[in-house]
Amino acid sequence: MVKKYTFWLKASIVFQLLTAGLHSFSFVNDLQPTDDRERQLLDLMNSYKLDFGMGFTPTMQNLMTSFSIGFTLLLVLGGTVNWFLLAKKADLAIVRGVIGINVIVFGALFIAMLFLTFMIPIVCQALIFIALMLAYLTAPKRTQ
Repeated sequence: MVKKYTFWLKASIVFQLLTAGLHSFSFVNDLQPTDDRERQLLDLMNSYKLDFGMGFTPTMQNLMTSFSIGFTLLLVLGGTVNWFLLAKKADLAIVRGVIGINVIVFGALFIAMLFLTFMIPIVCQALIFIALMLAYLTAPKRTQ
C-alpha cells in the first residue's frame, strides 16, 4: 500500500486540505496582546497605513491577511487539482508531471516556512512535501 504512488498522493491531498482548513482559522481569530509592547505592535499593524502610491495605502495587517489568503488558496488549489487528477484517472505521465510541479512548489514553500515561521506550519508543510516527494518517487516512470 505505501509503495503505491496513489497512497502518497492521497495523503498529500489530505495534508493540503487539512492545512488549508487549519490555516483558515487565522481569519476568525483576533490576536490579543499580552503586554504593552504587543499592544503597540498590533495597534501599528492595524492602523499605520503604508503609502504605495496610486491610492494604495494598506496597513501591514492588510498585507499579512492577503498573504495568508494566498497561502490558503494555494493549498486548496494543490489539493483539489491532485484530487481531480486521481478522480479522473488521468494519464500517468500527466499525473507524474503535476506531482513534480507540486514537489517543486511545495518544497520551496517548505524551505521558506522552515526559516520564516513557527512549528505548526513547518510540520504541516513538511508532511505535504514528504508525501508529494514519496508520491513522485513511487510513481511509475511510464505505463506498461
